[in-house]
Amino acid sequence: MTDRPMTRETGAPVYDDQHSRTAGPRGPVTLEDVHRIEKLAHFNRERIPERVVHAKEGQVVWVKYHFLTDQGIRNFRRHEAVDMAGRDPDFATRDLFDAIERREYPSWTLYVQIMPFEDAERYAFDPFDVTKVWLHGDYPLIPVGKLVLNRNPQNYFAEVEQAAFSPAHVVPGIGFSPDKMLQGRLFAYGDAHRYRLGANYNLVPVNRPHATTAQNYQRDGAMRFDDNGGPPPNYDPNRLGHPAPTERARGPEYPVQGLVGHYEYRDRDFYTQPRKLYHVMPEQERADLADNLAASLRQVDRGIVERQMVHFEQIDEGLAGRVSEALRKG
Repeated sequence: MTDRPMTRETGAPVYDDQHSRTAGPRGPVTLEDVHRIEKLAHFNRERIPERVVHAKEGQVVWVKYHFLTDQGIRNFRRHEAVDMAGRDPDFATRDLFDAIERREYPSWTLYVQIMPFEDAERYAFDPFDVTKVWLHGDYPLIPVGKLVLNRNPQNYFAEVEQAAFSPAHVVPGIGFSPDKMLQGRLFAYGDAHRYRLGANYNLVPVNRPHATTAQNYQRDGAMRFDDNGGPPPNYDPNRLGHPAPTERARGPEYPVQGLVGHYEYRDRDFYTQPRKLYHVMPEQERADLADNLAASLRQVDRGIVERQMVHFEQIDEGLAGRVSEALRKG
């Protein structure tokens, strides 16, 4: 206990700052979690800064999406990255731009993992824990399409700086999982855009829908440069009967149970998956990992280093040994 309890901006004490208030241990985050909303909204104004349910032929399944590069992966070693950052900090951006200009269009293959709805409750760990990956042996990667960058922006501000991406932008048939990180982002991304670009950020050309048109009753607000919805009424229902809600927009439904409260993730195993990742790394990548970790740890005091070494030992004693040796060599 502390004599200086954490409080909200109003001075009201905070019960739990680590676990969102959800509808049961596995349910979605509730809007009444005002402390979380306050933190997210404040963060969006401090500086300018997925997993989802997929309905297929009426059957609800859990889907995890992966965009994997078709170019392969090649990384700078630490000293090479430091050197390049000093000589050409825009190297990566220029490399991408020049490749597109040469018509060597970079691409990523989109894969999905599909988990039957019932599996989520009995899987080895919480599949909605953002720190965990679904094992490919259990749910193999299925290719479904490609993302190709085939032109460069004509105006960086108009097409890049004003772009407003959000996990809330989904098409009919796709819903949202109870992943707590996703639940927070569903609010935070749009809120950040409204603060950064204004309430009408989706009317900016780069953010407008292309396959359809926006039809709603939202009017006025800063930077409203179109016809502002025209002469029709701006309320619903109205005698004209449009635009109106549609059955097509009904999202997937799934049961939730339990008391609304703050819950930790049920799985407290923080080391098995990092250990498996470390064990499949090539030897050079293991060496580079230890070198990178040691370089970062040299910047903190000894107490923090000792606490961090306990985690490395839990993952793999060989990893801990490599980091310790790198730290001794300075």
